[in-house]
Amino acid sequence: MFAAFLNRASLFVVALALIAAQSGWAAEPLSPLVVGHRGLLRSAPECTLAGFRACLALRVGFEFDVRRTKDGVLVCLHDETVDRTTDGHGKLADLSYDQLKKLDAGSRFRTAFHGERVPRVDEVFTLIADESHGDMLFSVDLKETGEGLEEKIVRLAESRGILAQLLFSGKTIESADVRERLKDASDLARTACLCTNADEIKTAVADANTDWIYIRHLPAPIDIGRVRAAHKRLFLAGPLVASLEIINWSKAAELHIDAILTDFPLELAAPFRR
Repeated sequence: MFAAFLNRASLFVVALALIAAQSGWAAEPLSPLVVGHRGLLRSAPECTLAGFRACLALRVGFEFDVRRTKDGVLVCLHDETVDRTTDGHGKLADLSYDQLKKLDAGSRFRTAFHGERVPRVDEVFTLIADESHGDMLFSVDLKETGEGLEEKIVRLAESRGILAQLLFSGKTIESADVRERLKDASDLARTACLCTNADEIKTAVADANTDWIYIRHLPAPIDIGRVRAAHKRLFLAGPLVASLEIINWSKAAELHIDAILTDFPLELAAPFRR
């Protein structure tokens, strides 16, 4: 029986995609934009092409983390080490890409995903370029910065024609220097700045290097008005919306929050599908 369950699990992501393709549910635009935290992490291994591809098929964006291997290859991995999500051990910074690509990044989640690898960022960008549809947002969580990383990732995005679909988060939201380096690489790079109160929102809306206001609270209407007046947008993340928080999702929608990051992207998307 357990083996049968695993066989069914191996087809789960494909089944979701088929449901999406055969229904109007997957084709409607979303308001707010839905962003799946590390992909579709409750149904597929986090930060893998399997999870990202499922998000794309279901017309929701996703967030992914960016780090460097020992030899400077940009890859998608949340942790500093490979221990939790792969069959390997040790720090990513101590592994070359050739070593990393041999690791299984799927079986720890479920054996049906045996053979999934830690993807390179360029692979993720190619997937977005080939399979994204309509108004979708992809949050790039920079776990590392500096030494040319910002320019390198912008150039990769430009080469795939997807820069306008990305929002840079992670270290971007707390570092004016990172935002400046991204903007130096391209004025079209969209950056987010963390704001925890009304005063910080006032500062961020006046910052030429900030495009999105990254919040973990539901702002007052007057603060939302300031953001709108500055032609900027609101990205809501954190405990208020990460879990199955239907009431908070509804409040965010009523406030016209532009995008929400959650572990439950399909459940969040459902009320906005017609």
